Amino acid sequence: MASSSSSSSPSPSPSSSSMENPRSKPNPPSSSPKPPPHLSTPPRVQSFSPYSRTIYSDRFIPSRIGSNFALFDLAPTPAPPSSSATSTSDSGREDFGSGSYSALLRSVMFSPGTPDAASQQRVLSSSGSSSSSPSSSSPFATPSRNIFRYKAEIPRATRRSLFEEDSFQTVSPSNSKGPRKVPRSPFKVLDAPALQDDFYLNLVDWSSQNVLAVGLGNCVYLWNACSSKVTKLCDLGAEDSVCSVGWAQRGNFLAVGTNLGKVQIWDASRCKRMRTMESHQLRVGAIAWSSSLLSSGSRDKSILHHDMRTQDDYISKLTGHKSEVCGLKWSYDNRELASGGNDNRLFVWNQHSTQPVLKYCEHTAAVKAIAWSPHLHGLLASGGGTADRCIRFWNTTTNTHLSCMDTGSQVCNLVWSKNVNELVSTHGYSQNQIIVWRYPTMSKLATLTGHTYRVLYLAISPDGQTIVTGAGDETLRFWNVFPCPKSQITDNLNNIGGTSYVRSYIR
Repeated sequence: MASSSSSSSPSPSPSSSSMENPRSKPNPPSSSPKPPPHLSTPPRVQSFSPYSRTIYSDRFIPSRIGSNFALFDLAPTPAPPSSSATSTSDSGREDFGSGSYSALLRSVMFSPGTPDAASQQRVLSSSGSSSSSPSSSSPFATPSRNIFRYKAEIPRATRRSLFEEDSFQTVSPSNSKGPRKVPRSPFKVLDAPALQDDFYLNLVDWSSQNVLAVGLGNCVYLWNACSSKVTKLCDLGAEDSVCSVGWAQRGNFLAVGTNLGKVQIWDASRCKRMRTMESHQLRVGAIAWSSSLLSSGSRDKSILHHDMRTQDDYISKLTGHKSEVCGLKWSYDNRELASGGNDNRLFVWNQHSTQPVLKYCEHTAAVKAIAWSPHLHGLLASGGGTADRCIRFWNTTTNTHLSCMDTGSQVCNLVWSKNVNELVSTHGYSQNQIIVWRYPTMSKLATLTGHTYRVLYLAISPDGQTIVTGAGDETLRFWNVFPCPKSQITDNLNNIGGTSYVRSYIR
């Protein structure tokens, strides 16, 4: 029977056609009677080319025959026949839906805000435009068409994973956790007439009792952040002017440095002057407290320690700077004092030394911006002036230079956040900006603008969430830049007002 089957006519039998294409309609029944099953001839099995149909096996191999590559712009979409107006309108609606979904899918997969996405989209668009060439008739003719291949043109270091949280920001922003958002505008502005535009002065400080002290001309004003009440603390007269102010760490005592080289101690609660020390020969532009010890830096190149418990004007004199001392900061444990001068030097002193124990000479401009980290013992940050423009980090425990960041503009002030490992810097020439940094990566969280002059003055609120900046444009601006402490479960009301924009006068 096998030989008879091989010599039979090449036309397939009805049963053979039904077996190869089960969905085809069966032939109408013949009028002649069917032979018995044991006498019937088995159907002939035709031989087909292996490329004429899909061959399945026991292994799961994905088949892309039914894939819609036009959805990814990987293959040209055949133009629909435009025989009637109805077919044209349906095709337009279908193309519009496919294009919108394709754009949305690309934005999710390749993050349209990044350069890699733009390059990938150019690759896809170029692949689609070149699909009319004979060599690109197949969707996989060129390697750039296969977006799911393992070896991509995008560098591995910058390639995003399809399932990263931030890759879905354009679709569902509420489900992703991006960087912390910092308001870009101040919520309060105080006019501060006669606020001097002098890089070497320190005219703003915020007390632990939530009172802001500001030196305006020859007067010192106090602004209560809880009640917004303004009080005139003192008037130095026409012959003198305020060069620096500094609150004691605890209590209501305020130190005032003057242009004539005097240091005055005032009781802010009673608006009464407690004592005056006349030990400096020139103006006192920097003041720093350490418990009952007050340190003052002057244009006469010296640093004096004043003990409030003794009657002497000063108990020790520190020498080492070759020019005006414009920056002074005690560490949080009150063991080290950092000083910066117009001689481009940064010095570190201990409690008993009269000569600097550490000397740093890497800055190439005046060092006014100094800040100790509240999170890591011995971590010190310093900023240089116009010719330097750098923020440098030091480990005073091991006497090492850790890192350097070029900010592109004059560094006027630095302050660390008490709540998170971040710091803020204010700048002068030439951008007059305020930058919030994340340490140690030194990535920018926010850049705040609004001042039209150099941002020379900076202070932080007692809760560590708000900063106030002052500039030669005679304004004080309040910014919410840092989060609340992690231990704080519920958000407390801000004592210095709401988030609405408020402008008022400090005197």
